[in-house]
Amino acid sequence: MRPLFSSFYLLFFISTLFHATNSDNLIQETCKKCSQKDPNLSYNFCVTSLQASPELGLCDNLHHLGKISIKLLNQNVTNTRNYIKKLLENKTKLDPYTKACLSDCFELYSDAVPTLSDALKDYKARRYENANIEVSSVFDASTTCEDGFKEKESVISPLTKRNNNTFQLSAIALSIVEMLY
Repeated sequence: MRPLFSSFYLLFFISTLFHATNSDNLIQETCKKCSQKDPNLSYNFCVTSLQASPELGLCDNLHHLGKISIKLLNQNVTNTRNYIKKLLENKTKLDPYTKACLSDCFELYSDAVPTLSDALKDYKARRYENANIEVSSVFDASTTCEDGFKEKESVISPLTKRNNNTFQLSAIALSIVEMLY
């Protein structure tokens, strides 16, 4: 009985390894296409982000990879919204302009959370055009947030990296959605 048990684990390990390799190939090919389509999208960022998903082991096609990309974007947006909230609640004195920009960004990111829930529902239902519109609004929100800080000279955005990550994750999701419709 023991050799059968060991054989089972060996087969499980080999199939898991094969599936992981297929997922990696799918990610690399998809990120290559995405970054060629959009010069603002980093191939390395795309690969690293998608490979970091805990759902990756279940990913076997482009549709599933698109779902993962929207979920990653949603996590990023939710975390950024919470980060902005903490900045606004911080007892350190913010200058009025920075505080106003952060408030605007908080509103943009707050609106993005339910928008991404809708995008995921539309995506799962294969209503790709609707999902595209919803993810595009999040894409725009990150840019609008960052641009607000640039309107006044000498103000440095505390959200530049987070806004860039949202921008990149949105670009990945949009590229995948566009590949599917």
